[in-house]
Amino acid sequence: MVRLPLTPAEVERGQRLGALLRRARGQRSMLEVALDARVSPETLRKIESGRVATPAFPTIAAIADVLGLSLDTVWAEINQPERDAEPAGGGRAERERLAS
Repeated sequence: MVRLPLTPAEVERGQRLGALLRRARGQRSMLEVALDARVSPETLRKIESGRVATPAFPTIAAIADVLGLSLDTVWAEINQPERDAEPAGGGRAERERLAS
């Protein structure tokens, strides 16, 4: 099977997913979370580091469950545009003008 290269958007989503999982894990060890989710610690490490940008849904569901995250929260977090990115059709100056 040939895997197509990831798009920049998929890579960014993978990075956001990893950051979310690291934040949610807090002080819990990676080993503890991985074992509780029934995934390998290596899999969790790769997801958290963004090396696996498109993990399988059951894997994410299991990790999210262990971390107390709803799938809605995960979906919303990984699909939001970068906080520093400017929206199409209007930059910071336009948003500030509209807000005043």
